[in-house]
Amino acid sequence: MREEEKQTSPKPARKFFRKRWVFPAMYIAVAAIIISTAVWFQATNQPEPEVAEEENTNVDGSYGENETNDGDAVEVTADNETFAWPVVNQDEAVIETQYYDAEGSDEEREAALVFYNNTYQQSKGVDIASQSGESFDVTASMSGTILSVTEDALLGNIVEIEHGEGIITHYSSLEEVQVAVGDQVEQGDVLAQAGQSLFNEEAGIHVHFEIRKDGDALNPLDYFNQPLSSLYDATEEDDSEGDSNAEEPAGDEESVDSETGEEPADDEDEAEGVEDDQEDGQEEESPDASIGQSNT
Repeated sequence: MREEEKQTSPKPARKFFRKRWVFPAMYIAVAAIIISTAVWFQATNQPEPEVAEEENTNVDGSYGENETNDGDAVEVTADNETFAWPVVNQDEAVIETQYYDAEGSDEEREAALVFYNNTYQQSKGVDIASQSGESFDVTASMSGTILSVTEDALLGNIVEIEHGEGIITHYSSLEEVQVAVGDQVEQGDVLAQAGQSLFNEEAGIHVHFEIRKDGDALNPLDYFNQPLSSLYDATEEDDSEGDSNAEEPAGDEESVDSETGEEPADDEDEAEGVEDDQEDGQEEESPDASIGQSNT
């Protein structure tokens, strides 16, 4: 009996497959595997989409390639800046020596003279010191490229920054210079520490600051908080005024005598007039000569 029961009893595997949910679950699993494989295969073989080239917009709003890591990029940045005081805190700064303006008042011109070597020298910039009289950080007034770093026995250490279009900012009476020729600096970067100079000992610890355009020194007080383009406009205005004031070349038009209001006679007319006068004179002298001969 036991052997017959063993033969007639179903195996566990058969019992498992006889359950209703087994085959649907298997179908779903196989379908999921097939779909996942198809999706993966399609994703791996799909070509990469072409990325449309975007137009680069420069800082000034124009379209084109942006210049980077060169002097042009610094000039674009500088165009959007305004000249700043070469100090960290403007409120603590005082001007010891003014810029010499030939058109200024007597007091202003006197305040812009530096007494050195028994002579008075005209200041080409402004001497800026701190209210405390102590040294301070000298910063770049505008972004640019370090043009020169020199040491002068009379003026102290000198740093010059080039901003393009012939515009240079000049810093002298410096100590502990922290930049080198060719460095790219941004507005507000520390260049050196303020020091003293033999040229203007009365100013104490200060920085002598100048703005130059094509080698000519300008009054920095006129350009603080003004953009770099203000120097372009000023130069163009000066050129236009010079052209308008230029003398016009003499043309073919005949000039008028300011006293008589008559037009001057031509050279030929003047020559004819002289000949007529000479003939008239000869005719008048001839009768006088004949009379003289008859009397003798």
